[in-house]
Amino acid sequence: MVQTSFPRGSVVAVCRKAEPGLPKLVVDAIQLIENHGILGDYHAGQFVRHRHLARKDPTMPNHRQILLVDTSILAEIAGKGIHLEPGMLGENILLDGIKVMTLTIGTQIEFGQVLLEVTEVRNPCSQLNEIHPYLLNAVAGTEDGRVGPNAGVMARVLKGGWIRPGEAVILRSGKEN
Repeated sequence: MVQTSFPRGSVVAVCRKAEPGLPKLVVDAIQLIENHGILGDYHAGQFVRHRHLARKDPTMPNHRQILLVDTSILAEIAGKGIHLEPGMLGENILLDGIKVMTLTIGTQIEFGQVLLEVTEVRNPCSQLNEIHPYLLNAVAGTEDGRVGPNAGVMARVLKGGWIRPGEAVILRSGKEN
């Protein structure tokens, strides 16, 4: 079903970190820059910053500028005995009221003046086990024998601006599965 402009949720926390690694640090606000990412965040830039992908091709465009996670993911992980605080999954934006894992590639999400586009499902890595020894298994999950990651979605910045906790989130286009 195609979504029109209407509020669907809110921002719980915003996070960034200048160096690689987890967790990302909770901050009062983040400044997003068009086609770049979050000012002061390691994953911002014109070219891919994901260390594994950058080793393969450092000139690849950066479509992994922002990581979106929602509170239902944290609740599911808590049900497996792992309690996480905002930023511990490496997310830049923690949302409530939108299940990010149901968003399709190309979905546009509006936060006030900021506009993001979902580019891919995050493929979780073993770095998560630095937070908790079973975190990768908790977010990789299996459903009917198939791997079904539950670790957030990546997005790129189409229009920059500031995002703060409490801000309304609007699905501007795209689909929820």
